[in-house]
Amino acid sequence: MKDKFTVYEKPTCSKCREMAKLLKEAGVDFDKVNYYVEPLSQAKITELLKKMDMPARGLLRTSEAIYKELGLAKADLSDKELVALMAKHPDLIQRPIVVRGDKAILGRPTENVQALLN
Repeated sequence: MKDKFTVYEKPTCSKCREMAKLLKEAGVDFDKVNYYVEPLSQAKITELLKKMDMPARGLLRTSEAIYKELGLAKADLSDKELVALMAKHPDLIQRPIVVRGDKAILGRPTENVQALLN
């Protein structure tokens, strides 16, 4: 596989650990980025959304306390405003995000990565 894989994750996340295991078993060389240690900029989140062909709202973790505190379920915010909130509050970002070249997927469920393996 010519394009290097990058996994944006939170190491304590069970789905992130499942993704790492699946990629290792598939013999994939990949880098891991803990976005709690290396925060994602608004530009990076926007780039990832574009690679996933996903609106910002699709990347939100709706079960997080911060989502409820900010009233995001009822908030009429633009993608740019949502991206700014995700950059400020990484708990709002679904994970893992797997990137290969100019494509990316949200690894929930982990089987979604098959689209990048082929």
